[in-house]
Amino acid sequence: MVDFAAERPIQSAPSRLHQATAYARTHAYFLLASFVLAAFVLSAAFAPWVTPFGPVDQDMSSFMSPPFSGAHVLGTDSFGRDLLTRTIYGARYALAIGFGAVFVGAYGGLIVGLVAGLSGGAVEWALMRFVDALLALPSLVMAIAFISILGQGTDKVILAVGVALIGPFSRTVRADVLQVKAQAFVEAAGLMGAGRLAIIRRHILPNVIYPLAVQATIRIGYAVLVSSGLSFLGIGVAPPTPDWGLMIAEGRSFVSFAPWIAGVPGTALAILLIALSVVGDGVRDRFDPKLRRQ
Repeated sequence: MVDFAAERPIQSAPSRLHQATAYARTHAYFLLASFVLAAFVLSAAFAPWVTPFGPVDQDMSSFMSPPFSGAHVLGTDSFGRDLLTRTIYGARYALAIGFGAVFVGAYGGLIVGLVAGLSGGAVEWALMRFVDALLALPSLVMAIAFISILGQGTDKVILAVGVALIGPFSRTVRADVLQVKAQAFVEAAGLMGAGRLAIIRRHILPNVIYPLAVQATIRIGYAVLVSSGLSFLGIGVAPPTPDWGLMIAEGRSFVSFAPWIAGVPGTALAILLIALSVVGDGVRDRFDPKLRRQ
């Protein structure tokens, strides 16, 4: 017996690209969200070349200027810093933390889920109780606990949010491993003399990585939201870092007479989260093997 994944013809990269392009053309919201997400990524990558000022440059002559006043298109904050510049640089931190935290969570979840699904017995029970302990508290509360131990900083936020995401990824990987391990082609490979590591590498990992990548795409927006929540509470990145959560927290004291200080980064955060959610749902609908079989 052979792997059910091998029974389908192998698609080349141009074929997959053509299918993704065709899906985008027939789903207007997915296409629009992809353009918005690409705009955020490009502006974050080329922030020094597209921003008119430095992220911490102060212009006290334009103290708390409203949008579309003079050289500051989106206004300035309480320190005279350009909000457009800080919002674009904030996209750098939001995307870096989101992708970095999801990578940490997916990598840790892959290891824990693989070991739990393949070992069974007491090892599986112990690992699943560890995962239950991670899932017992919301991710934000778990991240706060790790930040209180590790301290502030972008790298600390990535690690704290990533560890908080290990639990959901572990359960997903374990469930897929148990499902694949019970397939006939895995048993046939063992009867034919294939080693345990060879079975894991050739049959189990390829059938686990793909659903894990789909789940990781969906959780990037959640990681961005949790990291912004940490900064809003004052325990994420330290000022004067242009982080959106930190900018919203700084602007809440002036919301009655200068709402743009918190409104500009808040709007950017909302748009990015919506774009990530729509793109993640589109990737899941198009590439999730379970949904495709249904």
